[in-house]
Amino acid sequence: MTDYAMMGKQMAALAEGEPDFVPVLANASALLWDSLDRLNWAGFYLMDEGSLLLGPFQGKPACVRIPVGRGVCGTAVSENRSLRVPDVHAFPGHIACDSASNSELVIPIRSGGKIVGVLDLDSPEFDRFSAQDQAGLEGFVRVLEEVTDFSRLRG
Repeated sequence: MTDYAMMGKQMAALAEGEPDFVPVLANASALLWDSLDRLNWAGFYLMDEGSLLLGPFQGKPACVRIPVGRGVCGTAVSENRSLRVPDVHAFPGHIACDSASNSELVIPIRSGGKIVGVLDLDSPEFDRFSAQDQAGLEGFVRVLEEVTDFSRLRG
């Protein structure tokens, strides 16, 4: 069982003294990659001029830009909610950046009352993410929201 509370504390410590989103999210993706098993991608997409732009991540090369409303990431933004998808191949409009991905968890990141990006986790395993994973990672994202300065984003 993953200790998400400890991961949040580690993330807060890593961000101490430098709240800029680039190093914070780079370290966050590395922490997630190191702490969670059965992943093939862990990272972030950030709002940029009305669509999601690839941010810091760990894993194989990824889609660079995702329109809001498309795929799991874009749908999470348009619906303003986390999405836990046990089988991405059954998700309408799924964008296959990596054909090895079979399940996905996407959690919106907010700052100043608006979505500034998403945490995106992919797994080659079907139904990899549980409700407990979702709740724990939503808490992890709340830590990111508290310790990160997103003011330089172009929204």
